[in-house]
Amino acid sequence: MPYIRFTGFETAFLKKIAVEVVTRISEIVNIPTEIIKIEKTAIEPILNSPQSVEIQMFQRDQQTHDALALMLHTLLQEHGCSNVHIYYNLLSPALYYKNGVALNKIPKRANPVHT
Repeated sequence: MPYIRFTGFETAFLKKIAVEVVTRISEIVNIPTEIIKIEKTAIEPILNSPQSVEIQMFQRDQQTHDALALMLHTLLQEHGCSNVHIYYNLLSPALYYKNGVALNKIPKRANPVHT
């Protein structure tokens, strides 16, 4: 967690930028790189379907969300991708399950790992 889902991008391009994206997200959100997932969604555009980036993660402060979106926008623009739509799908620990148990019901570790 978080999941970063790219739509409308070439796989080779995403593989090229993936490590940099994960590293920068880790720094901005202050989480370990190994919990960040990058995925490419397979869609068939029909009409007016722009490239997009969906960020699925737990709520952070607005400054963190803004910094993450700006970083992705800037990085993609530097690689020739303009007019990319970036949006959040905020998740709730009460509605996110691991092994059938909501995260807010799982006992906290002594040394918590940020999700």
